[in-house]
Amino acid sequence: MEQPPVARRKPVARTHHGDTVEDPYAWMADRGAVEFVDHLALENAWAAQQTAPLQGLADDVFEEFRSRIEETDLSVPVRHDRWWYYTRTVEGEQYAVEARVLVADHPDRPALTEGRPPAGEQVLLDQNAEAQGQEFFGVGASEVSPAGDLLAYSVDLAGDERYDVRVRRIDTGELLDDAVRRTGGSLAFSLDGRHLFYTRVDDAWRPHQVWRHELGTPSEQDVLVHDEPDERFFVGVGTSRDDRWVVIAIGSKTTSEYRLVDASTPLDEPRVVAPRRQGVEYDVEPFGDQLLVVHNAQRVNFELALAPVTCTSVDEWQPLDLTGDDEFVTGAEGFDDFIAVTLRRAGGTGIRIVLRDADAPNGLGEAHDVSFGEPVHTVHVGANPESSTPTIQVVHESLVTPRTVEDYDVRSRTFTLLKQQHVRGGHDLARYRQRREWATAADGTRIPISVVHRDDVEPDGTAPGLLHGYGAYGISSDPWFSVLRLSLLDRGWVFAVAHVRGGSEMGRSWYDDGKLEHKPHTWGDFVACADHLVDGGIVARDRLAAEGGSAGGLLMGVVANEAPDRFAFVHASVPFVDPLTTILDPSMPLTVIEWEEWGNPLEDPEAYRLMKSYSPYENVRPQRYPSLLVTTSLNDTRVYATEPAKWVAALRHALEGVDDARPLLFRTEMAGGHGGQSGRYDTWRQWAWETAVLIDQTTGHPRPDADPPAPA
Repeated sequence: MEQPPVARRKPVARTHHGDTVEDPYAWMADRGAVEFVDHLALENAWAAQQTAPLQGLADDVFEEFRSRIEETDLSVPVRHDRWWYYTRTVEGEQYAVEARVLVADHPDRPALTEGRPPAGEQVLLDQNAEAQGQEFFGVGASEVSPAGDLLAYSVDLAGDERYDVRVRRIDTGELLDDAVRRTGGSLAFSLDGRHLFYTRVDDAWRPHQVWRHELGTPSEQDVLVHDEPDERFFVGVGTSRDDRWVVIAIGSKTTSEYRLVDASTPLDEPRVVAPRRQGVEYDVEPFGDQLLVVHNAQRVNFELALAPVTCTSVDEWQPLDLTGDDEFVTGAEGFDDFIAVTLRRAGGTGIRIVLRDADAPNGLGEAHDVSFGEPVHTVHVGANPESSTPTIQVVHESLVTPRTVEDYDVRSRTFTLLKQQHVRGGHDLARYRQRREWATAADGTRIPISVVHRDDVEPDGTAPGLLHGYGAYGISSDPWFSVLRLSLLDRGWVFAVAHVRGGSEMGRSWYDDGKLEHKPHTWGDFVACADHLVDGGIVARDRLAAEGGSAGGLLMGVVANEAPDRFAFVHASVPFVDPLTTILDPSMPLTVIEWEEWGNPLEDPEAYRLMKSYSPYENVRPQRYPSLLVTTSLNDTRVYATEPAKWVAALRHALEGVDDARPLLFRTEMAGGHGGQSGRYDTWRQWAWETAVLIDQTTGHPRPDADPPAPA
């Protein structure tokens, strides 16, 4: 191919609020059309041709990834009832194996012996066997029945997040039931294991119903348990820690409601914990005869309350006053002897332990925060299925500390190490440095940035850098460890995470200040972070790259349009880059439920005007863009491949008259979903190729310095 593909232009007019827009690539909305699929194939061929010289680099990076990873490995076994449950991986196999062994045979936590599984292992689900002959394989849920004899699991064979349900007898592997198809993925057993609750999706791919299925019967006989008519709300279903309750969660972006079904009487009607009230969000954790309720009825940053498990009204919520106004409560878990509260404070994550005290008026006594040694880290509560435990499993990591799983004794306040992710290859992790920087946005708001690099990288304005961003839905981009990232750090790169508004890093108001009419704060913050890194000499002005996916891909599209001079390279993954077209169509995914995030441009002319002002597709212009890599998946149902395809076509058209235009590459996984390919080796190869393009377009081909000189 001598030139990149040129998409056919066939303008289609749309008019809203007196504004008529002609969309030349509206025909791409038909993702199953031969012309569209053929166009994606041509773009893939162009990307492959243009990056063929990088294959050696991509292969090197892949082997670097692989050399650091324990390919045969075992998760931390978790005890539940008579069993230790775990997952394990095998070198050369794409997927995990879920299994268990009897506690009676292994009084201590089981481990691999020279790579072999523990003696007496009972395989629950061998995903490799299930995935045989499939281009894509994903598990939505995997649930063991309360009696421990059945496994129900849901599988996606296309990447479209629509799951078929299978139920097997664990001891024999016999398939007992596969009648339920095309579900939303979540599952819950009744206490006797005879009934299975699951969700259905509507034409807009919204989980909107909960159904009950009796094992061994046709799905046509299934019973509708809950039907959610309000298109702003998604539904999900699960069970409580003690298996006593089937929990139905119903939520929009700003409002929630929970319903409980006694798992011992699964034919009963669900009982509402507290009727939904616009703007009030809450979450419930059943334990014993009580409910822990995390809610924002009186406090923006949420608070914790106690209620009887029979609760039917917010009036029954008893405040516990365990957190302050500046602490954002994100969850709570109840155990026999204590409560674990997860929270955010000053841009970081934390866990607060509250001991039970039978003599106290509210049954709770002394509280303390679990202490970790790193100022920049991420911590969360791990898997703790037993309510009687005197310890709690906690998981923490940072940009320089591999994922670490420990048992924390809540009374002695001591840790027992269970497992730390092993980095093979003799890497000295002490050679990497992390810290928190603060940028200043245009309105004076201080924006946190998490930064990591090797200790021989000086802030002299010469280092290449990669700035990661997301900033939507209140999802925080907390620091995480990545063995894959070491391939950049060992080449002298700086990696940074911009904690922009739209996430919840600094509390709930951080999210509120990056949505709806405040959405432009997200990209303003990101550009401010980029400028801070450059102005401080942390990265080179001409060697700064940016990456973001999904809603973070929207961020990438906006900064590519509005600040093209800030970045040498931008990678937009499964990017939400045609948001106005999508949000104007209520039949599409990411529409009605998204109005509380972005605004409703159908009814609100100001929301329409604002979205049109920043939509990447609507604002493509003839200018010198950064080098661009755009990646997507054909079967993605969260952000249709239509969006990046239209954006790339518009970019190619605009760049026709631009001198010295930089490369634009577009690659589609033809058998993948929102997260790309499913097998781990396929995923690593995908990441290796993307990393090779990043390195090439930002710095050329320097090899890693695996043995850096000692600092002076």
